[in-house]
Amino acid sequence: MLAEYLPTLLFLIVAAGIGIALIIAGNVLGTKRPSAEKLSPYECGFEAFENARMPFDVRYYLVAILFIVFDLEIAFVFPWAVVFRELGVFGLIEMGVFLALLVIGFVYVWKRGALEWE
Repeated sequence: MLAEYLPTLLFLIVAAGIGIALIIAGNVLGTKRPSAEKLSPYECGFEAFENARMPFDVRYYLVAILFIVFDLEIAFVFPWAVVFRELGVFGLIEMGVFLALLVIGFVYVWKRGALEWE
């Protein structure tokens, strides 16, 4: 039974070895010319002007989560559209319920003001 996992284990060992070898080769063979400009922090084309650990507004995370939720909707709609004819009316009703729940969630978020920016 353990012999069945041997190819996978060998693959992981070879992959880890190649990864480690490339990191070591880059550190040994790579040019090192540090300067004050190269070692300075860089953020979006501007000099760092505030603490990097400042708290973010929760709305950034909320919008990111909402984007992920509504973006993942496509992951369910596309396969459904591919096999739409095989599913028939039952599949149409199921997708209607799914989309209705998403629309209800979107309207709730919209009414609560989660998408409003000041």
